[in-house]
Amino acid sequence: MNAAKKSADKTVNTRAAKTGKAGKHPSAKQQTKQQAKQAAKQLAKQQPKPASTRRHSGEWSTEQSLDLYGFERWGNDYFSVSKDGNVTARTLNAQVELIDIVNGMLERDMQMPVLLRIENILDAQIKRLNMAFREAIASHGYRADYRGVYPIKVNQQSQVVEEIAAFGARYKHGFEVGSKPEIVVALSTLEEPGSLIICNGYKDKEFIELGLSAIKLGFTCVFVVETPSEIPSIIECSRRTGIEPIIGVRVKTTASVGGHWNSTSGDRSVFGLTTSQLVELVDLLKAENMLHCLQLLHCHLGSQIPDIKDIRSGITEVCRYYADLVAEGAALKYIDLGGGLAVDYTGWGSTFGQSRNYSLNEYCDDIVDTLKTTFDSYGIEHPTIVTESGRATIAYSSILIFNVVDTTTFEPGHLPAANKEEHSLISSMRDIYANLNESHVQECYNDAHYYRNEARELFRRGQLNLRTRSVCENLFLDLLQKITLITKEMERVPSDLEGLDISLADIYYGNFSLFQSLPDSWAIDQLFPIAPIHRLNEKPTRKAVIADITCDSDGKIDEFVGDEGEVARVLPLHELRENEEYYLGVFLVGAYQETLGDLHNLFGDTNVVSVRIKSEGGYDFVKEIQGDSIADVLSYVEYYPKEMQERHRNTAERAVREGRITARERQQIIKLFTDSLNGYTYFEKED
Repeated sequence: MNAAKKSADKTVNTRAAKTGKAGKHPSAKQQTKQQAKQAAKQLAKQQPKPASTRRHSGEWSTEQSLDLYGFERWGNDYFSVSKDGNVTARTLNAQVELIDIVNGMLERDMQMPVLLRIENILDAQIKRLNMAFREAIASHGYRADYRGVYPIKVNQQSQVVEEIAAFGARYKHGFEVGSKPEIVVALSTLEEPGSLIICNGYKDKEFIELGLSAIKLGFTCVFVVETPSEIPSIIECSRRTGIEPIIGVRVKTTASVGGHWNSTSGDRSVFGLTTSQLVELVDLLKAENMLHCLQLLHCHLGSQIPDIKDIRSGITEVCRYYADLVAEGAALKYIDLGGGLAVDYTGWGSTFGQSRNYSLNEYCDDIVDTLKTTFDSYGIEHPTIVTESGRATIAYSSILIFNVVDTTTFEPGHLPAANKEEHSLISSMRDIYANLNESHVQECYNDAHYYRNEARELFRRGQLNLRTRSVCENLFLDLLQKITLITKEMERVPSDLEGLDISLADIYYGNFSLFQSLPDSWAIDQLFPIAPIHRLNEKPTRKAVIADITCDSDGKIDEFVGDEGEVARVLPLHELRENEEYYLGVFLVGAYQETLGDLHNLFGDTNVVSVRIKSEGGYDFVKEIQGDSIADVLSYVEYYPKEMQERHRNTAERAVREGRITARERQQIIKLFTDSLNGYTYFEKED
């Protein structure tokens, strides 16, 4: 195991090691996951390190917090810190402090945790994407337009989809749909005639008929053929309804891309036609006199592509397919490059899978330049450019905010004075202090572990009482804290002592469920920027990992966006103050997190608040959505709250008959049960 991962509580007993006793070996799945983590970290270390503002000396400042938490590196100009030390969200010339919004939520009885959506940011991202393509098209003299579509699967919440439809209407920004429910959403939300609806995924006859009705209503609804079996159904439905379809075809590219989701492209991708299947499709459409219906070529290079070179090379290959299909007689007029525009979650500006080495303008410029150069060389009319940017559209606009409900620290408690009656193990541990210096630090570290483990073994055998073991544990922690201070001054730290401060990091318990609100953090080790939203004019004096309030050991965050390409194992935080809330924000969580969340421990959807920042300052609450009640969540897993209330009432009445409670106590117990059913699933502070 890497020394940095060693925990003070998991160090192998020296004596056990000598006798050959070993701990559990990780499973193959765990080993694979650990290897993937190490590979990702190693890759991050190899990337060019961006310039970073140096830590200032003297009094702590908000500029130091800006640098420490990286707001200006990953925030895309949307987040900063005010002179009062509060995180601000800003668009154009207006900004608002997040702590002010939190106070407004609490006044409206919206308890933590809360998912905060900022409409202006979503509006700004749609505008930035469309304007960046327009500028690139004008700059290169490209002779066609850009049309964006938002993949509904990235965040299917009605408020989000409705806002995208409203903000994107001026650009005829459309939707990508991959199921019948999603095309129903698109048809009931889009209003602008001519808006694109790109139909991906498997399509049955009902799905196809819905798409044909969309064409009749004035939308540009394209059926992207993912498998050969779809085309006969499209032809049959078209003839039966008398509505001519707009057909697209998805091809499998061989270009390899980096990042988490590179398996969505290439020969082994689930969707898309091979070259032979593509030829068969062309021949079938020719035979049916419908080749003119083939108007769009679609490819998906990959999601969250970190390296701009991969995008350029992939587009060049797609252009080759496009040129040959035009030569075959297809009436192509759209080229859909799918998703791929990355979000720089880390702010490193690198090819690490959760970063990107290009800007939005560079992305658009490279696409337009590559398409123009390639199509001009083929003498082909320029097609309308379509992209399906979901993550980059929605990620920035949502922030998960939660309060910290408790902490665990690994610092010694009360250490009693030495006395002649104390156990010999305690005396032996006290003796270590006499040799505790830089030249003996490794020896002292080993001895401390040996005596601590001896104390635990004697306790298990019943030869050491609880109080004596407690003193040994406190002495051990005190020794480790002092060893940590010594290693900070050493030029060369022994490998066993590397990361010792990490094993002593605090645990901050956040009022949220990782599995409900940040599933990608658990499932695929996604890094999200995390920072306090206030007190940033104070120096953070604690180092911590974050645990949620589920009773699951996986419900924790112990990897964070670090500085200069490093995945940090701890997060600097402030010490909690008595009777004062401490709020953390998890940023860039708009993509997929709401859609993928589950009901682990029956924690439901959080409260949701949408705000709009006003140009003159301040903000308006636009939407407030109460999170799931306990009754809501129970109904999702097939409990029936009314029946549960009835059974609980009967149990309480039986207790009255048996004399365990009074009738008045019965009413209080029933009221508590009923109020709980209607209450929030998360930790609630007492009034």
